[in-house]
Amino acid sequence: MTDDEHSGEFDAFRSDIEDAERRIAREIDPGVRGFIVAILVFVLLGSFMLPHTGNVRGWDVLFASHGAAAAALALPSRVFGWLTLVFGVGFSMLALVTRRWALAWVALAGSAVASAVGLLAVWSRQTVAAGHPGPGVGLIISWITVIVLTFHWARVVWSRTIVQLAAEEQRRRAAARQQSKTLLDSLDNHDENKPPDAGREQP
Repeated sequence: MTDDEHSGEFDAFRSDIEDAERRIAREIDPGVRGFIVAILVFVLLGSFMLPHTGNVRGWDVLFASHGAAAAALALPSRVFGWLTLVFGVGFSMLALVTRRWALAWVALAGSAVASAVGLLAVWSRQTVAAGHPGPGVGLIISWITVIVLTFHWARVVWSRTIVQLAAEEQRRRAAARQQSKTLLDSLDNHDENKPPDAGREQP
């Protein structure tokens, strides 16, 4: 087998390794945190069945039903409910099932926004006009849960980001070494194919 055939097989093998590395880099491995995230998602789902203010449950806040209008719900409460449902529950479940790094990023970003909006939702219920109920146990539980969920998604995403950066650096170094080796080989071949100096002076 010639050197060119060996080089071709090595390049094909290296290409397969790089493809596998890229696939792995697009995935997450939450480990124990995946189990914690799953529990937090179920807690968020359960919080929608609890009262968010007075007798108005979380599902009623989302769909403005069963006395939601009479409770004088402000916009932050509805926005927080939908952000929690879409990102805290929906994208978190998708990220856990597919293990896609991009979906984990979306779940992290949405949960972070939901945490901030949750503060406004609680504040809006505490400053509501007299005669209207304050924040319910469901609202408090969902707000605390989404904050904890944001923390765990941040740890998962950040750990994967470090791995991706390390893999990228390793690929760049390997490419630089291969390029240097190819350049040296081409110079050696050029020297070997160079004809002897026919015009050398005779002593």
